[in-house]
Amino acid sequence: MRGIILSGGSGTRLRPLTKITSKQLLPVYDKPMIYYPLNTLIKAGIKEILIIVAPERAGDYLNLLGSGKEFGASFTYEIQDEPRGLADAFVIGENFIDDEDVVLILGDNIIEDDVSDEIKSFKGGAKAFVKKVPDPERFGVVKFDDKGKAVQVEEKPSKWISDHALIGLYVYDHRVVDLAKGVKPSQRGELEITDLHRWYLEKGELEVSEIKGEWIDAGTMESLHRAQIFAREKMKGKMVI
Repeated sequence: MRGIILSGGSGTRLRPLTKITSKQLLPVYDKPMIYYPLNTLIKAGIKEILIIVAPERAGDYLNLLGSGKEFGASFTYEIQDEPRGLADAFVIGENFIDDEDVVLILGDNIIEDDVSDEIKSFKGGAKAFVKKVPDPERFGVVKFDDKGKAVQVEEKPSKWISDHALIGLYVYDHRVVDLAKGVKPSQRGELEITDLHRWYLEKGELEVSEIKGEWIDAGTMESLHRAQIFAREKMKGKMVI
C-alpha cells in the first residue's frame, strides 16, 4: 500500500501567515503541520509516500522532509500547479500508485485516533472515515440507513441530510486512478472526491468508519489555534516521528 499527502493550495484563509510558507509547514505546537498526517501514514506501516505540493513551495518541503530516510520511509514529490480538487491527487499520482492500493490524507488534517488497523485490514474497494460535526454544510457528508450502512454521499449539501462529515482520509484500490481520470469538473471547477465515493457506493464497495477521537482540519485561524492546544495536550506519546 502506498500513501499520498495532498499538500498544495495557497492557504488564503491563513494569510498573512502563508505569504512566506505553505499552510502545511506552519507549526502546530512543536511540529510542522504536515508531520501529523505523515505520522498517520507511517504509523500504519506505509513507507512509500507521495507528497503533492504547490510549485512555489516545493523547495521548502524538500528542505524539511528530504528523501524520507530520516523517517524510515521513501518520499516522492509532485507539483500541483493549481488546486483542482481532491480527486486530482490520483491523476497526479498515477505512476506512483501503479497497481497498488493507496491512502490519501490531506496535509492539514490532524487525527487523534490510531487508524492503523483499519488501514492495514483494507481488502479492496474504498474506505472513508467520518466524524460527527455541528456544521456539516462545510463538508462532504455520508447518510446512513437504520442499520448503519452508507446509502448516500453528498458534497457540502445545502439541505441537512447527515451530520457525519467525511474527514480528509481515504483508502482506495488501484481502480481509483482510472476513475479519477474520468471525473468531470464540478461547478466549482474541481474534480470532486465525492464522485469517486459515489461510484464505489453504487458498486456496494464503499466502507465507512466513524472515528471517535478529535479531528481537526487546520485550515482556518480558529482551527489552527485549536490544533495548537490539542497537539500540546493530546498528541504527546501518539507520534512516532
